[in-house]
Amino acid sequence: MDSLLENILRRLPEAGEGPLLSREEAEAFIALPPSATPDMIAVAGAVRALRAPGFFNCGIINAKSGRCPENCAFCAQSAHHETGSPVYPFVGREILLRKAAEAAKHGAKRFSIVVSGTMLGEADVEPLCRAVESIVRETGMAVCGSLGLLTPERARVYREAGMVRYHHNLETAKSFFPHICTTHEYDKDVQSLVAAREAGMEVCSGGIMGLGESPVQRVELAWTLAEMGVDSVPINFLNAIKGTRLEHMPRLSPQEALRSIALFRVLHPSRDILIAGGRGHVLGEWQSWLYAAGANGMMTGDYLTTSGAAFEADLAMMRTLGVA
Repeated sequence: MDSLLENILRRLPEAGEGPLLSREEAEAFIALPPSATPDMIAVAGAVRALRAPGFFNCGIINAKSGRCPENCAFCAQSAHHETGSPVYPFVGREILLRKAAEAAKHGAKRFSIVVSGTMLGEADVEPLCRAVESIVRETGMAVCGSLGLLTPERARVYREAGMVRYHHNLETAKSFFPHICTTHEYDKDVQSLVAAREAGMEVCSGGIMGLGESPVQRVELAWTLAEMGVDSVPINFLNAIKGTRLEHMPRLSPQEALRSIALFRVLHPSRDILIAGGRGHVLGEWQSWLYAAGANGMMTGDYLTTSGAAFEADLAMMRTLGVA
């Protein structure tokens, strides 16, 4: 085993909650040769077993779709792309409650309400808050929001309604972000996470692997999130959608995806690492390895504009792994 990997295991028993590697060591970790991949996965799995042993799944709903004014290069819902993605307004309380109940029935511990757009429109805030209250009261699930950029005032409104976690991905490294989005500044995303934290919500933020970023830029993203102390890190893998600027981007290999999961685990030893969009597309028959590579959660059911795994299929996989 490489000495760098041995160092992780030596540090693990007495280390705090922060990264188990320095930034320079993390860059060396992600640069290890392909022959080291099994050991990278084994070490990350050991970190997960000791620091984040539970496993959970999370359901989401695309509660408002399409016509987003942002120009994110990967996004099927951007108004800058012609993808044929569904377009509809905010769905309202009854649909949200029904979808949440379905997710709860299939064992989801969290339910995330996701909307397209830079920020949720003012007219939709009150209906959303009433829906959050109903979901918490009638299902007992933890409700998360993915509602775009956030102001301190809006964050307080969501928290008072019962939202406990706010999701807002940084998507990629700051050094690569201008290649992906030019309609808002990276710091606006960071400020939204700060606002959520200051309002008393947990913070969920990660990114998409395979946008064209380098392995070192994956380290940059993971390090930024570690410095911010986010509570949950969702990792997505690009599923290139026809009509987006990234439609011809090559698919990541399963090996590269698993190495990325391992990287995020050793830099976030005690945090939730959730595998979300693109896992079936990229990992395929290797999906069950996400747990071994360091993840302790996954998004189940459909995603925003693409189909995910059926609740029953994910539950069967979790039972096979002994984590359901």
